[in-house]
Amino acid sequence: MLLALITDTHWGVRGDNLVVANYFKKFYNEIFFPYLEQNGIKTIVHLGDIVDRRKYINYVTARNLKEFVAKSSEMGIDLHVIIGNHDTTYKNTNEVNSMNELFHNTNYKINYYSEPTEVEFDDLKVAFLPWICSGNYNESIEFINNTQSQILFGHLELSGFEMYKGHVNDHGFNPNIFDKFDMVMSGHYHHKSSRGNINYLGAPYEMTWSDYNDDRGFHVFDTETRILKFINNPLKLFSKVLYNDKGKTLDEILSFDEEQYKNKYVKIIIQNKDNPYWFDMFIDKIEKTGVTDLQVVEDHVNLDSETDENIVNEADDTMTILSKVVSQLDNNIDKKLLNDFLKNLYNEALSLENN
Repeated sequence: MLLALITDTHWGVRGDNLVVANYFKKFYNEIFFPYLEQNGIKTIVHLGDIVDRRKYINYVTARNLKEFVAKSSEMGIDLHVIIGNHDTTYKNTNEVNSMNELFHNTNYKINYYSEPTEVEFDDLKVAFLPWICSGNYNESIEFINNTQSQILFGHLELSGFEMYKGHVNDHGFNPNIFDKFDMVMSGHYHHKSSRGNINYLGAPYEMTWSDYNDDRGFHVFDTETRILKFINNPLKLFSKVLYNDKGKTLDEILSFDEEQYKNKYVKIIIQNKDNPYWFDMFIDKIEKTGVTDLQVVEDHVNLDSETDENIVNEADDTMTILSKVVSQLDNNIDKKLLNDFLKNLYNEALSLENN
């Protein structure tokens, strides 16, 4: 039996931005559901954070989420949703959650789990572990210790794994408490990674600049062979473009396909700008496509870099920039402590923006 595993869909992220919402819908309409239909997959397991805001939902976002659930029902798909931390109103209990409030007593074919539960798929018992909070901590630990399931699906905060590419979380549960399981699949961290028996599946699409150039997609799990297969999502929301007019003609500078940047977040990294008028024409051509957001980054660090890729990678996300600044400070400063403080502050800021 094949299970489609998806997690951290975060409907409503970035303040219910419609461009982002349409990008999400394109993924489901062109990538996700067609793959399920072509491969005869009739079961979806969502591993938490199906919505972004903890306390309320926008009407348009609710409609988009219901379209996903309705499409699953129309295709005869058995939909299972594990409750994540963004799905709960309160931080000390999973009782009030998005799935219960939106889909309780509806006709949709949907199952949601706010408490630890064993679910059977073709004679394979799988342990479902939703977000662990103070209200269900004892129950969750008891469930972990007593379940006979060899496979666990959950929404876990474990220490030592990357939340985003290059940014390791140093708090959370010790992964060793899950040593008894053959395989653990989890949501929560948006970067896809594996270590030992632990597999963080990662988000299905890009949502912030931290996701740039990081693998996105969903997984298929075979309950018979226990093979976990990654299905890549080729659709991108963020693009970085290197600008260099040295030794080039205007026709060469303007010979790109501007449509590739439509409805995207774009950063222009300037390596060399000898002709400001040409640069203005270059920017104007991109802007006319209808980019969502356009930023220009003056590059003063890598003018002698050997490859374009090195220069493009210099226009990094916020946390990488902060880490580089900290690394250049005096050695008498506790750089790890400062990095941890900035990382926690940044994640808190993201949480406030999204909630």
